[in-house]
Amino acid sequence: MSGHSHWATTRRTKEVKDVARGKIFSRLGRAISIAAKSGTDLESNAKLRVAVEAARAVNMPKSNIERAIEHGARRDVRLEEVTYEGFGPGGIGVIVEVATDNRNRTGQEIKNVFERAGGNMAGPGSVSFNFEQKGLIVVDKAPKTDEEILSLIDLGVEDVEEQEDALEVYVVPSEVGITREKIERLGYKVKSVELTRKPKNYFFLSDRETAKKSLALLESLEEHEDVLKVFTNFDIPTDLAH
Repeated sequence: MSGHSHWATTRRTKEVKDVARGKIFSRLGRAISIAAKSGTDLESNAKLRVAVEAARAVNMPKSNIERAIEHGARRDVRLEEVTYEGFGPGGIGVIVEVATDNRNRTGQEIKNVFERAGGNMAGPGSVSFNFEQKGLIVVDKAPKTDEEILSLIDLGVEDVEEQEDALEVYVVPSEVGITREKIERLGYKVKSVELTRKPKNYFFLSDRETAKKSLALLESLEEHEDVLKVFTNFDIPTDLAH
């Protein structure tokens, strides 16, 4: 991984600023509301449980979380989750998850973002086939990283990947909560938890200009008020990620 950066790593750097200005609370609130449409009980609704875990990890106020759950449970709230797929500069695959009350409007706006960046929207399955649904727990690196990785693997997780800023622990989506508790009992600090789409194969962008255009596309998508998450399979030089 030395010298390379994936979008998940790059996005974490950006989210530090988002947390500082409270912007991420709005996105997490919509994710909670969407999940709550399938039920408000955290024990029986795994998606809601993970959404709430993600909010707590960034110290989102309890009152905000409760309001988001109540909002999603209301029958008069027209909010739906929609997934768009497309290709960015250089051919990278991009998946965009949104929460919207107007599918047609949001779809056209997302299409415009792709096209302005030199990319294009694509049909269902054209990109998502190269991604797997996973639970992701991001853990602070300890001074003895090798020992930390071994102890995490011993918990029975699917994979542990070392990144520049943290360790990424991948698990079956339904096991995010229990695995987080096990990690914290070992004394490690959990930075964040989420449901993610992990690429099966990465697309390395060696051309600096194309890499910059791809970053600009992903950041523009994340700035859209309806977007919950953006996933991509790019792999770029680390010096372009900051």
